[in-house]
Amino acid sequence: MNKPRLVPAPIAIVFSEADLNKDAYEREYQQLSESDDDPISQWLKLAKARGETAESDPVLLNLMVELHRKIDALEMFLKNETPKRLSLTNEAHIRAIGFEHFELEEPMLQEGKEYYGRISMPVHPKRDIGVFFKALSPNLAQIVRMHERDEKEWAAYLTARERILIRESKEKKQ
Repeated sequence: MNKPRLVPAPIAIVFSEADLNKDAYEREYQQLSESDDDPISQWLKLAKARGETAESDPVLLNLMVELHRKIDALEMFLKNETPKRLSLTNEAHIRAIGFEHFELEEPMLQEGKEYYGRISMPVHPKRDIGVFFKALSPNLAQIVRMHERDEKEWAAYLTARERILIRESKEKKQ
């Protein structure tokens, strides 16, 4: 197998073997894809569907929604509430990513096994994405399933990381 092209990216992941609790992992995976389904997002989707946001500035609207989410998160923090997430057995740092692969800093995977994980994406808005992946080696994983919206964010983050590396290499040459 050819080693995929990977770009350095400091991301965190928590994961477990998919066979440990496949139904619960599948349920959380689906919930994470619908993480926008908080009350403000539901309202926004309905307003967009009815055409009520046609004359609104989309950037301003998104910022207002994110501000509302931050207030909700602050309220949850003050009430000592946490989002319900499954407890996963392993925590690791991702060293590098590709469009369909990622590489862990430490060898923690068993080749051929399938895993479920949550990756903390360092994008705005910050959120976790659910992913099923298969170990190709103790460090290298191939993404098996990721939601379409998450794939777009993953690809955008990868592209941004590549741009940063290109800019840094140009600066070193000068």
